[in-house]
Amino acid sequence: MTEAVLVSVDGGVGVLTLNRPDKFNCISTELLDGLIAGMDRFEADPAVRAVLVNASGKQFCTGADLDEVLERRKSAETLTPFIGAIHEATRRFEDSPLPVGAAVQGLALAGGMELVVACDTVFAAESARIGCQHARYGLPPGGGGTQRLARIVGLRRALDLMFTARWLDAAEAERWGLFNHVVPDGELDARARAYCADLAAKSRHGLAFMKSMTRRGLEGPLDVGLALERGAVVAALQHSDVAEGLDAFQNRREPVFP
Repeated sequence: MTEAVLVSVDGGVGVLTLNRPDKFNCISTELLDGLIAGMDRFEADPAVRAVLVNASGKQFCTGADLDEVLERRKSAETLTPFIGAIHEATRRFEDSPLPVGAAVQGLALAGGMELVVACDTVFAAESARIGCQHARYGLPPGGGGTQRLARIVGLRRALDLMFTARWLDAAEAERWGLFNHVVPDGELDARARAYCADLAAKSRHGLAFMKSMTRRGLEGPLDVGLALERGAVVAALQHSDVAEGLDAFQNRREPVFP
């Protein structure tokens, strides 16, 4: 059986490739298990400093595997673990100390959109489209879309996207903040990999601090976030990467982080 997720390392970049192109990379239990196992591997490897999520074939991901959903919806006992696995996989992208980027070609719909919005940075081909098409079929978003989408695009835009089930083209998705970088179709893979390679050259500790503090800060009041930052900065400044960075700055050289 073909692996649903290909896990590889390219320099300091861990790559998770959705690999069900014959099914438009739809989300199955096997695919979710592959994403989680891949994140486990990358976080345990100190040589990996960034993660890229990409996909085989013409489409990024068109949502959940409906054959599996139809079978599992027969009882809460079988459906709940599947939804839980989607939540766990997307939380792993958010909670990882590693920056997680996505490279989106073709369609990112429904659960595919929910994978995308859990990533830290998103590259997209000019021809890519993204949407939350659950409402078209009377389905509820189950991969975190009701919680994450509004945090990125705002309440009214999130509700509009969910209510209408419309697809955004890459240019509009970039304006809304769903995509960070829209690039020519033929340059998607190279541009996304180059970006992640640049992150991999930076301090793993420093990027983890920025990601954690920023994401945690969004969960509460500003004063609580500032208090978290204050305590964390004091601890972070004792790290060896900071010593290397300061020495490099003082001696006008590029830092080299172990």
